[in-house]
Amino acid sequence: MSGITKTIPQKEGIEAVESLYDGRVGEFEFHMAGKPSRLKIGDYVYTIWQDMLVGRCEIIRIEHGAVNPDSGKPRSLIFVKTPGQKLKKPYPREGHRGTRYYDGNEWAE
Repeated sequence: MSGITKTIPQKEGIEAVESLYDGRVGEFEFHMAGKPSRLKIGDYVYTIWQDMLVGRCEIIRIEHGAVNPDSGKPRSLIFVKTPGQKLKKPYPREGHRGTRYYDGNEWAE
């Protein structure tokens, strides 16, 4: 399944990553600049931690019209259902800032 990749910032810590996959939170909010043109409900947010793809969460809602509090530029809020699917063994995927579209072809369950 297609979707986007998001890198979990190092400062958030491993606890932030684990909370997406252990059932601690019900839904979680990611954000991306502008209005996503190729993203839809049912796609996934694939999470990267320390240059490793660790799991994915299904997108349940996309809200447009939010504003980045730092820059004032428009952004969209991407809500995912948790717990997500965590890989048994993470695999290398270069981390990055921001959002990138991802076709999910390398996803191995």
